[in-house]
Amino acid sequence: MRIGIDTPVVTRVPGAHSPWEESAGIAELARIAVAADRLGFHHLTCSEHVAVPTAVAAVRGATYWDPLATLGYLAARTERIRLATKVLVLGYHHPLEIAKRYGTLDVVSGGRLVLGLGVGSLQEEFELLDVPFDDRGARADAALVALRAALSQRVPHHDGPYHRFSDLVVEPHAVQESVPLWVGGRTARSLRRAVDLADGWVPFGLTFDDIGTLLARREPPAGFEIVLSAGSLDPLGNPTGTRKKLAAATRAGATVIGAALTATSAEHYCDQLGALAEIRDEESGAVPVPGR
Repeated sequence: MRIGIDTPVVTRVPGAHSPWEESAGIAELARIAVAADRLGFHHLTCSEHVAVPTAVAAVRGATYWDPLATLGYLAARTERIRLATKVLVLGYHHPLEIAKRYGTLDVVSGGRLVLGLGVGSLQEEFELLDVPFDDRGARADAALVALRAALSQRVPHHDGPYHRFSDLVVEPHAVQESVPLWVGGRTARSLRRAVDLADGWVPFGLTFDDIGTLLARREPPAGFEIVLSAGSLDPLGNPTGTRKKLAAATRAGATVIGAALTATSAEHYCDQLGALAEIRDEESGAVPVPGR
């Protein structure tokens, strides 16, 4: 059972974060990352918004730490845990920009990058950044192809409908032979995009029944990751409920589970991580992580 942590502090969506996160900073974040790394969790996350309109912030939240700066710092504080963007908006970036900036992150982290990518839906932000909104789906598909051609390549080549490049050097570039690409979304088209052009699907805003229906219509290939959220977990206060939520995600087809933890402080959050790791190991029959 592989469980990734929906990192606290870095994203604060109304109703989905704890009060202690409002005054927490990099020290608390680093403490949690180090604990998650030591306990053998699969990944940490960081999402992307450049600027959220004030009217929208009441629903989506206003706090979004920059993924590159955040994950770069956490790379230096950890050793094994993967660092996942969840998600970058493809339309905001040239594929070579992602390949260079996040390829460098892959280098400094020793090959621990996971690129979670999405089409995006906040039209005001597209307009702010002066990038096309109406055909963002088609552009995202093309960008995924271009990004795959550029990542891990010193001299990439690509000739597509929106991006063309050749005879240039990208150095440093990702050290992984193939950086895992996860596509976020909540539609059949997002699953199609993920299966055809990426390595995993990260659905959101869907019930497990909805996810099962979509997966039944388009069976993913072997090795494809289904990254499902188990929701908010309280392994210390409600271990039985935690086990049930993990089991439900697994039955729904999860190959990797994303978890958020209820907590009253960073210290409590680390305690919750320890309890979740024990449940994970018991449920999967794994050997406990040394040093825990």
